[in-house]
Amino acid sequence: MHIDVVAAFFLLGAIAQLLKAPLNMPKGLYQSLTMFLLIAIGLKGGIALASHASIEMLWQSITILFFGALLPFIAYPILLKIGGLSRVDSASIAAHYGSVSVATFAVALAVLEANSIDYEPYFPLFVAILEVPAIAVGLWLARDKNQKLNLKKVAHEIFLNQGVLLLVGALFIGWWAGERSDKLMPFFGTLFHGVLALFLLEMGRVAASRLNLLRTYGSFIASFGVMMPLIGATLGAGTAVAMDLTVGGTILLTTLGGSASYIAVPAAMAVALPQANQSLSITASLSVTFPFNVLVGIPLYSALIIEFMA
Repeated sequence: MHIDVVAAFFLLGAIAQLLKAPLNMPKGLYQSLTMFLLIAIGLKGGIALASHASIEMLWQSITILFFGALLPFIAYPILLKIGGLSRVDSASIAAHYGSVSVATFAVALAVLEANSIDYEPYFPLFVAILEVPAIAVGLWLARDKNQKLNLKKVAHEIFLNQGVLLLVGALFIGWWAGERSDKLMPFFGTLFHGVLALFLLEMGRVAASRLNLLRTYGSFIASFGVMMPLIGATLGAGTAVAMDLTVGGTILLTTLGGSASYIAVPAAMAVALPQANQSLSITASLSVTFPFNVLVGIPLYSALIIEFMA
């Protein structure tokens, strides 16, 4: 499968930044696009959840919860032992790679819909579930017996940051309203791909603007930013097969396993682990892993899964 048209806008933004073109999106517009995507994904998943809720989905959700908790345990020793990073930095980055990128998920959704590939319509529920366990594991890995965490403040950042609040909130509204939510879909449904293209245009610019930090942090971060997504994607594919998901569902879980958070987790880690080098985490997840997944990972995952499952 080739690069989707929306992903081409990511390339455009990156090229514009590298050429030093004066392409700057207003901050308010970027925040609005982010909010739109979170609500659109959550609302669509909630509508599907209203008609697909079952015991099987409950067990699938529990499986997803354990899958999200497993990934940081894999990333942590790689960062600590091979990368030689500090315990706190290793735990912080591991939490980023155990959580997920909603933007990467949105690109995968766009690819599936463009190619008319069916998937479990309640998948946004799994996205919401995957936001939390990695943060908890990351904090446990970074624990210091002599340091007390402000659990109330950390919990507030985990569950009430913009990404989680809007995604989960829209999910519940869609589930509660059911078919009554259809009146919103001409806006949140029809415009989804266009909004995603604008969002990726800015993401390409931002990712390219941080490439110079890779010189500071060395080749290990660049290597880890590609290697860990492949490990997570492989585990995601295996989990999807064990859950007997559709081809589209397998592509989505593979993509989620290979993604890394740069919205929800940084907010939580900044409060819980202020001593961690947040620039290190963001550079790995945003400037390496996100571009890799958008330009290489999603087309690669899709092609392989379709080849072996179709």
